[in-house]
Amino acid sequence: MTDEFIRVTYRIECPDSVEAMAAKIASDQSTGTFTELPGETDAVRRRCAARVESVTPLPPAQTPGFPSDAPGPFNRGDAVIAYPLEAIGTDIAALMTVTVGGVYAARGLTGVRVMDFDLPQAWACHPGPQFGIAGSRRLMGVTEGPMIASIIKPSLGLTPEDTAQVVAELCEAGVDFIKDDEKMMNPGYAPLKARVDAIMPVIEAHAHKTGKRVMYAFGISSADPDQMMQAHDYVADRGGQAAVININSIGPGGMSFLRKRSRLCLHAHRNGWDILTRHPALGMEFRAYQKLWRLMGVDQFQINGIAAKYWEPDESFVRSFHDVMTPIFSEADRPLPVVCSGQWGGQAVETYQRTGQTLDLMYLGGGGIHGHPMGAAAGVRAIRQAWQAAAESETLADKGAHSPELRAALERWG
Repeated sequence: MTDEFIRVTYRIECPDSVEAMAAKIASDQSTGTFTELPGETDAVRRRCAARVESVTPLPPAQTPGFPSDAPGPFNRGDAVIAYPLEAIGTDIAALMTVTVGGVYAARGLTGVRVMDFDLPQAWACHPGPQFGIAGSRRLMGVTEGPMIASIIKPSLGLTPEDTAQVVAELCEAGVDFIKDDEKMMNPGYAPLKARVDAIMPVIEAHAHKTGKRVMYAFGISSADPDQMMQAHDYVADRGGQAAVININSIGPGGMSFLRKRSRLCLHAHRNGWDILTRHPALGMEFRAYQKLWRLMGVDQFQINGIAAKYWEPDESFVRSFHDVMTPIFSEADRPLPVVCSGQWGGQAVETYQRTGQTLDLMYLGGGGIHGHPMGAAAGVRAIRQAWQAAAESETLADKGAHSPELRAALERWG
């Protein structure tokens, strides 16, 4: 019998006692139920019962999204509940079932949010990233500075031949990485195999000409693990280096199946995470969510960016960045953070300053490259100039005064 525990932090909101609600969750999600049981002996409880370790009160709050005449304000607090490792083990499905799955069904809650998982050393059994930051740099041949990336635009509608032409333009523009849009998997107008057959010769020709091998990530996500592996093998066997994985769509089982067999750098798109997190009193914090996918083997993790085109506030992005850069068990389990969503050079300085002045990141521009008034090559140069300004503690305006591409971007979007 082990005395190790999995500790889960919940942000609880309810009209009554937060402490009582935390105790109810601990009981309901381990050995207890709505009534006393003859089989719930002291020995059983010692072995498998969850226990509340602490409750930190928070200021009461009216829950946004509830009717204005709803009762409130509600009591709030962060409760740490410890679950015996022996009761859950190291399986992610078991963790989600016991510590997450039934919690949202508890009567009396007006809100509950999973804030964090504190996992014992036994959980280091999961494979983690195969490539991560160092491997991504090696595959792209980028030894220092940010990795500058782009995405195929338009997102949908291009034939394989059209896509290959865009790839050629982006390679000539000087990007380090190109990816399929997350919506691109195996559509009838541009099947995966046809895309691979059209794109890889362009990648190879550029590498032969310049010595620079641009990494391309193909969308291979499928709910059928066998089909996904067939797609993976087709990419890898033809010299591909990376794949875009819609992690919420394939699920933990699909991700685990893929990672055990993968030869590709796995670029994670988290579409669907917003369902879990957008309501402030419900769902799951990214800090908790990202740990599981990292342990399962994500190499590169998209996390939005400063002034993103979506709903997420800058503060949430900054927290997400620091979350993925914080080791769980070792430096090796850190994925490459991918800064994305409406990015152009204008956010580079603030991104650099607010993420701890690190250059260990991928900076992904879609419209910020393709939509540059002087063309895609100028869009790439403008982003590189902006990151030079950031690293040299120079303002964008000063850098733009002698960098025409950045100046044009500032005039267009600044």
